[in-house]
Amino acid sequence: MVIGTRVLTIRSPDADIPVPVQLCAPEYADEHWIRRYTIAWPEHPRDSFGAGVDALQALHLTMQKIGIDLYSSAAHKAGTLMWDKFGDGYGFPIPKNGRDLLIGMDKIFEG
Repeated sequence: MVIGTRVLTIRSPDADIPVPVQLCAPEYADEHWIRRYTIAWPEHPRDSFGAGVDALQALHLTMQKIGIDLYSSAAHKAGTLMWDKFGDGYGFPIPKNGRDLLIGMDKIFEG
């Protein structure tokens, strides 16, 4: 069950392309809690999950995993991905070893 959605945008010369990021409710599976998510990239949607000892750790790790997926994407590297304003980041946390990738407000709050 989807519990939250954030819509990012890829700017292209022809039109803005919405990229919804959906986060699901926690599930208990194989002695761990998982949080599934989808990033609806136009060419290849990504379905994945993060896992933790409890539902809160699973949420934290999943949010970081989403952040890594966004910052390592072709759209980010091309400078065409945005959330609220270009260059302000995407509003997802990222693990310490990836903080050199952060831009804008993400860099201020997570860097």
